[in-house]
Parts: sequence; structure tokens; C-alpha cells
Amino acid sequence: MASTVKTHAIPLLLVLFLSSAVAGGENRTPPECLNSGGSCRDKAEALKLKLIAIGSILTTSMLGICLPLFSRSVPALRPERKPFVVVKAFAAGVILATGYMHVLPDSFQCLNSPCLPETPWRKFPFAAFVTMLSAVATLMVDSFSMSCYRKRFPQVLDVAANEEVEEEKSVAKDYSSELIRHRVVAQVLELGIVVHSVVIGLSLGASDNRCTIRPLIAALCFHQLFEGTGLGGCILQAEYGMKMKAIMAFFFSFTTPFGIALGIGLSNVYSENSPTALIVVGLLNACSAGLLHYMALVELLASDFLGSRLQASVNLQLLSYSAVLLGAGGMSLMAKWA
Repeated sequence: MASTVKTHAIPLLLVLFLSSAVAGGENRTPPECLNSGGSCRDKAEALKLKLIAIGSILTTSMLGICLPLFSRSVPALRPERKPFVVVKAFAAGVILATGYMHVLPDSFQCLNSPCLPETPWRKFPFAAFVTMLSAVATLMVDSFSMSCYRKRFPQVLDVAANEEVEEEKSVAKDYSSELIRHRVVAQVLELGIVVHSVVIGLSLGASDNRCTIRPLIAALCFHQLFEGTGLGGCILQAEYGMKMKAIMAFFFSFTTPFGIALGIGLSNVYSENSPTALIVVGLLNACSAGLLHYMALVELLASDFLGSRLQASVNLQLLSYSAVLLGAGGMSLMAKWA
């Protein structure tokens, strides 16, 4: 419980750092980089759209993450059934495309902006570099978390001393290790999702361009729905109690609306093209992209496709691959509007 609370405290600290960093950034923004929306710039109309965005995104986020959590009541969607594997593969494709097609390009756009000094920002690919470091750091967190769990609960991992019950205890060792793996995956994945959700919400909330907000609302609703489905499936497999499920669902559902509300509050002092805002947002997006890439490819896709269940069924592999491509393709198509 304590480790999860600490995990969720990190994004909140990032929000506070981000808001303090961008406050007053408009005074340092070069004149040619000031926000301009022409006839689309309408603060009153944009505010109405933002309030609609908060309600609609909150609803779809809760729906997306809660559907898998209650799927045990539907026999066909239980984790031990084949449809669950296919749905999880679809959600993993969504998360993979989110990192590659949405978060990483935004990081490149921010850190390569002409509003930043050419040296060092356009002399070195900082977005790719930070993404790489983030992926390695995620591996380290993943590894160290597993080690901590094993040291904290050594009794469930002990090898049986009694030969008569050795086989039975060996099975319980395998089950405990798999459960620990699912719990680490759920927590680390939520961390990455929450970080980029704050950035997305802040950007939308601070914008007064009604022409870009309208399509962004629809795209974010679909984004949160499918991303929530993927995270909800991981939380379901972690077999948390109802209290922990509610905490994790709350943080996922309210992060983007909170970011929008924070952006509305900072809209008078926030300039998305100020050097400070571009650097902070770009680096946060790069960190989130690396985390999402690692989690989608290693923890969600590789662990399932290289596992005994999918390896034993070619048909299930083909269905799951199709689901991955469908999820990734759909989310990639949304990059046109978001």
C-alpha cells in the first residue's frame, strides 16, 4: 500500500514542478513565439469546451478502466479465457501507439522548437536520448521492485523442504511470482500513463484555440477509453483488493481532468511556446514515452506472446496479433487530430 501511494505521489510532484516552472514563462517568451490562434482564439467559447472536456473525458476514463475490473462477472472475459487475452492485446497496441505516435512526437516538437536556443536543444536529439534513458530507468524500477517484493515476502518464495509437498509448494511459488509481476506492471504502467495525462490535460486547459480543442476532446475520449481498458486489465490480473482498485482507478480517471483544470487556472500566466514550458513538457513527454514503450513491448506484449499460453495456440497468436495491429492502427489514426 505504501509503495503504491509513493508511486502516485510522483506525478503530483511533477504537476507542482510543472506549474511553478511555467508560471511567469510568458515574460520570457520571444515575441515571434507568442500564442496566436487568429479567428479561432475565443477564450469564452474555449472555456465552455474545456468544461465539456472535463466531464466527457472523466466519464470515458472511468468507463475504460472499470470495464475490465468488473469483467469477472462475464465468464467469457475472465483472465483465464481466450477473449481476455485478445482484448488485452488490443489495449497493449493502443498503449504502444500512444507512446510512439502521440507522446514521443510531441516531445520532439517541443524540444526542437525554434522558440528554444539552437544550442544545445537543436544540436542534440534530447527527446530520443531522454526516451532511451527512461526505458532503461523503467527496467531498473521493474527489476528493483521485484527484488524488494521478494525480500519483503520471502516466505511465499521459499523452496519446500518436505518432499511430499514439494510439488504443491513449487506451484504456489510460481503463482506468487506471477502475481508480484502483475502488481509491479500495474503500478509502473499507471505511473507512465498518469504523467503524460497531466501534460495532455494541462496543454488542453491552457489553450484558447477552440478550433483545436473540439477535435482534441473526441480524440482524448477514445484515447482514455482504450488506454483505461489496458490498465484495467493489468490491475485485474494483479488481484488487488477493492480499496486498491478504487485508488488506482481514481488516479487514472481524474488525472487528465485535473490537468485540464490546472491549465484553466494557469491560462493567464502559461505560454505553451515559452522556453521553460517547452523544455519541461518536452522532457516529461520523453520520459513518459520511454516508459510506455518498455511497458507495452516488454511487460504486456512480449510476456504474453512468448508465454506458454499463446505459444501453445497458433490461432490465438494470430487473433492477438490482429488485435495488436487494430489497436495500434486505430490510435495511430487518431494522431491526425490529437
